[in-house]
Amino acid sequence: METQYFKHYSPALGRDMECKIYGHAGRPVIFIPCQDGHFYDFENFKMTDVWGPWIESGQCMVCAIDTIDLETWSNRHGDGRWKAERHEAWMRYITDEVVPFLRNYANAKNGWEGYPGVMVFGCSLGATHAANLYLRRPDLFDRLLALSGIYTAEYGFGGYMDDIVYQNSPVHYMANFPTDHPYIGMYNQQKAVICVGQGAWEIPDTTKRLKEIFDQKGIHIWVDFWGYDVAHDWDWWYKQVVYFLPYLLQN
Repeated sequence: METQYFKHYSPALGRDMECKIYGHAGRPVIFIPCQDGHFYDFENFKMTDVWGPWIESGQCMVCAIDTIDLETWSNRHGDGRWKAERHEAWMRYITDEVVPFLRNYANAKNGWEGYPGVMVFGCSLGATHAANLYLRRPDLFDRLLALSGIYTAEYGFGGYMDDIVYQNSPVHYMANFPTDHPYIGMYNQQKAVICVGQGAWEIPDTTKRLKEIFDQKGIHIWVDFWGYDVAHDWDWWYKQVVYFLPYLLQN
């Protein structure tokens, strides 16, 4: 498997950020690690083995990045506004820096020009961030795989709410989403999967709420609930990747 390591200075975050790209061709994918995670988690937790057949066959290339959750969602004693602003800076790092870099990389590798979309993938809190990126920016992300996420910012911000926290809390902003918003047409032309189990350590309530909102607003996103034996754990995420990825990689 072809791999490339990069370290770039991020203007949005004011520091160097690392990433690693797995693959030589195909659809670009951004992997958001689990809570407090780093780019090397994709490899260390054996997702390279699970994604391997699609990466090796040139169907996709995965760019694994770092979180800054320790400063934001996991920072239980930090000032709410500062945390929110710092998280939003990380979102800009992804949308304004990682996405253009990855698009250019994918175009060069594939011989494409102006490839329009990027898939975003994550598990646990990584799924929370991935779904938030997709729902906020379907102009950048045309595929989503979110496994075992929690889709309210209360998980990271408790009772604190402001304009930035609101726009990072899908169950809040999607509930108020206008039914004539042009993003709905974009969601419905693209492919997205949000999945959660109902077993140990899973918290499916906000996924159920999102499904209700999507149904009410005519948003066609595949929201899937797996059984009561399905735990919040890597072994199940491996199975879910294998199950959903063929659907998501189809044009």
